[in-house]
Amino acid sequence: MNFELKSLDLAGAAAEKSEALVVLVPEALAKSGKSSLSLLIEQSGKAGDFEGKAGKLLQTYRVDGVAAPKVVLAGMGDGSAKQVRQAVSAACAVLKGSKIKKLVLAFASTPQAGAIRAAVLAVADTTYVYTTTKPKAEGRSLTRVLLGLPEAAPWRAELALGQALATGIEFTKEWGNRPANHATPTLLAQAAKGLTKLAKIKCEVLGPREVEKLGMHTFMSVAQGSKEPLRFIVLRYEGAAKTAAPHVLVGKGITFDTGGISIKPSAEMDEMKFDMCGAASVLGVFRALGEIQPNINVVGLIPACENMPDGGAVKPGDVVTSMSGQTVENLNTDAEGRLVLCDALHYAARFKPAAVIDIATLTGACVVALGGVRSGVFANDDGLAQALLEAGDTALDPGWRLPLDDEYGEGLKSNFADVANVAGRAGGAVTAAKFLQRFVGTTRWGHLDIAGTAWRSGAAKGATGRPVGLLVHYLLGQAGSPAKTVTPRTAARRQAVAKTAPRAVAKRVA
Repeated sequence: MNFELKSLDLAGAAAEKSEALVVLVPEALAKSGKSSLSLLIEQSGKAGDFEGKAGKLLQTYRVDGVAAPKVVLAGMGDGSAKQVRQAVSAACAVLKGSKIKKLVLAFASTPQAGAIRAAVLAVADTTYVYTTTKPKAEGRSLTRVLLGLPEAAPWRAELALGQALATGIEFTKEWGNRPANHATPTLLAQAAKGLTKLAKIKCEVLGPREVEKLGMHTFMSVAQGSKEPLRFIVLRYEGAAKTAAPHVLVGKGITFDTGGISIKPSAEMDEMKFDMCGAASVLGVFRALGEIQPNINVVGLIPACENMPDGGAVKPGDVVTSMSGQTVENLNTDAEGRLVLCDALHYAARFKPAAVIDIATLTGACVVALGGVRSGVFANDDGLAQALLEAGDTALDPGWRLPLDDEYGEGLKSNFADVANVAGRAGGAVTAAKFLQRFVGTTRWGHLDIAGTAWRSGAAKGATGRPVGLLVHYLLGQAGSPAKTVTPRTAARRQAVAKTAPRAVAKRVA
């Protein structure tokens, strides 16, 4: 989808040819002239049919003096990024069934900072259509979006960032939504290799032999019940000097989670294809970095495997040795995510990172605590925690900090190993984080539990693309200003890269 910016007043927006016109109207709009749209806004307001509160809509058809046959007035409230997103999402939702190829999105007044980025992301999110395993399905019809503002020039950098984020988020959604037989560890590795077509990105993929030589036995133990071979994916984005310490992102890549021998109930087990959304978010971040080209070094680590219950699967009570040398008693094989992550977190230390952040659909307990609104944020460093929370607020991809008191780790004691992989039910999201903390040493470390935010259930079932926005804004904050504003590649080139890789609370665990 191509997004363009153009300086347009309401009269100019009315003259712009398209299949549909959405006019974003603030709650406090001063009289803006005698154009057809100005009169429509004024008269509908006086009649009580429309108001500029965020999300309020008025649909009409064939307005005199307006080139577009379909017109939607959408209230954007105070013009903040959050309320603009709400307005654009509502407007695009009512237009979604129409075969619209070009949409004009006109701002009746200048919005607040972040609003253009929010508008781009809202359009992309609302019109996204999954088609990979639906050969007869029709994809997104909308190919061109023109954003009109009283003065367009100051918003061009924000538009470019919004497009890059949208590209990364859709890449994450695509891989999160694929069924497990179309998103095996091998296919996930191919997707990562495909990203090397973008500037400054490199990829290395390790298989079972290399992983065994590294001593990643906790990772290997999770994979041993599956016929699909594990893959350990190492991505690098090199945007700064080689001497600059990288920020390391570690994404949980359980491409399907049955629970292993501690098998899950069958109802809604299909949603465990989403258990690799942490890995998918790392891929999405690198997809966006390839567009933005910031001055920063980033490493992405993805331990990818399936958790299956065959005769060779790890058993409850088995003790395995991690790459760090710590032994782990596996009391619940459905708490496997922390076992693949702990080896990857130890591996991350070899990069001498500025910080390590892991992203995982880790615990049903986090869903109980925070629902689907905020991701759980843990950190052993206050500055890192604050940076992640602020990035989430900026991205409209919010998190909430949870504690890491030492007392929470008491339940992980084992009579037969250095540590058990689970404690009791109480504080399950925290005890999972305390397990991971044992493997990071003194490194600045953050942990994002996205079990409640990575996907939606029910009629709207599908990956959300979170927390790509949070992570990209965090990295840009660490890099300072981007090295340059890169105009996003054309839709055809984006598609070429994409093609390189061919709630029940109780079930959101690992």
